[in-house]
Amino acid sequence: MLYAHYDGQPVDPSEWKGGAPYAAQLREFRGAEWVDVPLPASGRLNPEARIFARGAGDDKAPINAMLNALDALKALGKAPTINVKFFFEGEEESGSTHLPQILEANKALLAADAWLFCDGPTHQSRGMQVAFGARGAMGLELTVYGPAKALHSGHYGNWAPNPGMLLADLARSMRDVDGRILIKGYYDDVTPPTARELAAARTLPPVDSALRRELLLGATEANNALLAERIMAPAINMRGMRVGQVEGLAANAIATEAKASFDFRLVPKQTPERVRELVEAHLKANGWFVTHAAATDAERLSHKKVVRLTWGEGDEATRVSLDQPISQALTATLDEMLGKPVLRVPTLGGSLPTSMIEHALGVPLVIFPIANHDDNQHAKDENLRLQNLWDGIDAFASILARMDAHWPRVTP
Repeated sequence: MLYAHYDGQPVDPSEWKGGAPYAAQLREFRGAEWVDVPLPASGRLNPEARIFARGAGDDKAPINAMLNALDALKALGKAPTINVKFFFEGEEESGSTHLPQILEANKALLAADAWLFCDGPTHQSRGMQVAFGARGAMGLELTVYGPAKALHSGHYGNWAPNPGMLLADLARSMRDVDGRILIKGYYDDVTPPTARELAAARTLPPVDSALRRELLLGATEANNALLAERIMAPAINMRGMRVGQVEGLAANAIATEAKASFDFRLVPKQTPERVRELVEAHLKANGWFVTHAAATDAERLSHKKVVRLTWGEGDEATRVSLDQPISQALTATLDEMLGKPVLRVPTLGGSLPTSMIEHALGVPLVIFPIANHDDNQHAKDENLRLQNLWDGIDAFASILARMDAHWPRVTP
């Protein structure tokens, strides 16, 4: 079963070059900017040119590569040597809300030896990679309460609690500056990477130094530990914070509330339910009154620190063994096509609905992404490098035509 999704993240057209995120545009990098170029009627295209459009890289690229690979095999008079099914989803970017229901209702139709998830980017070195897992994810929206109305910071500062300061203290209590999670018992359920997985991560092309230069980072968390190792650990990220105003709109006032949005990245054996339980226990142990509805007047008067939590559903992490038949067959096929070992990555940093499928169907899932790593995924001016598309077509053609020859056979 080959999986991809055709939906994309929301857009603000005013932020996009040309203002038309759904009208695909071919561009080449000339001088210091991307310049529109017409699509020629014939002849070779520049492999470094890119298609700019929402969804170009995430995740319409593999859909086009799969179907073009089938057309190419047909044009050569060849047929796939494996039975193939396609599963194209339209809700991945909004949480795959109906996916469990669809899977449960169509188990027979969706039966397969394995699922190949075609989503995500290639390695930062531009090397083709196979990933054997993905982190789980869960969101949290949080509101910290201050005074019932905004107060003059001169008249009431150092007396009325400041919700922004309270929120900063709350966030700092959950993790340190190196990403170490400080919540009691948080690591108890974590399955550490195996020796083979760590070895695979450490043999990937070194890209950390180049990424730090590109991103203007003087240092990274955990004493510059390898990115490939760090994404195999659980993480807490503050994805947004709002309290008062800044710069020209800043007022000398104590705000009434402060809001923050977090995402939690989970690794194997962690569950969303257990994470929620641990986080709430941590907050209560640190003096917070926790509510899941708007705090009442009585609750705000009775407690020193009040926080409202709104949790997302969340999904679990998945990771399959490098010794699974699908793992061996896919990597051997791509090794043969490339003439060198494909990169073997224990887990992707992003999250996919792999756990929903694993729970519903009990089937191994391996991830094979083809989009360029710098495709501006989820951001403005999302793009797809043409060479990545062509490489993807070649790869899917090889998978369809050659993977059966590499599938491990069981001797009777």
